[in-house]
Amino acid sequence: MSATTKAAELRELDGEALVAKLREAKEELFNLRFQAATGQLDNHGRLPLVKKQIARIYTLMRERELGIETVENA
Repeated sequence: MSATTKAAELRELDGEALVAKLREAKEELFNLRFQAATGQLDNHGRLPLVKKQIARIYTLMRERELGIETVENA
């Protein structure tokens, strides 16, 4: 997974790709938490970034569920 994925990039993905991205992010979060618990985590700043990424994906999925259209600032 890239360092961060912007919301505009996530909006371009279809439903299956979004679910796959969510699965990857959750797996990465699990691995980061495991590393933190065992004292092997090098980049502590990555934890909040991955959590924010998961929140972005859930928000986008909910927007689609509700049929909310968003306008991107170009």
